[in-house]
Amino acid sequence: MSILASKPRVEPLAIGVSVRDDTLHVVLTDGREILVPLEWFPRLLQATSRQRNKWRLIGGGVGIHWPEVDEDISVESLLAVS
Repeated sequence: MSILASKPRVEPLAIGVSVRDDTLHVVLTDGREILVPLEWFPRLLQATSRQRNKWRLIGGGVGIHWPEVDEDISVESLLAVS
């Protein structure tokens, strides 16, 4: 009889975010970096630079929230499309 031990799934969490004129850049705890076009997120694309730079991590890094733009983006969704 053999027992397969599975590794516990480690959920990647965001630790850093920057928004440029045309890209969203997210740094994860596991060392990966996600770079996606800002056009995927119309609210962020239309926001001012000041509004884009006013973000906070939510759920311990599970997602990112922009309060002035009312935008929430999860790390999981970024990994699914990148």
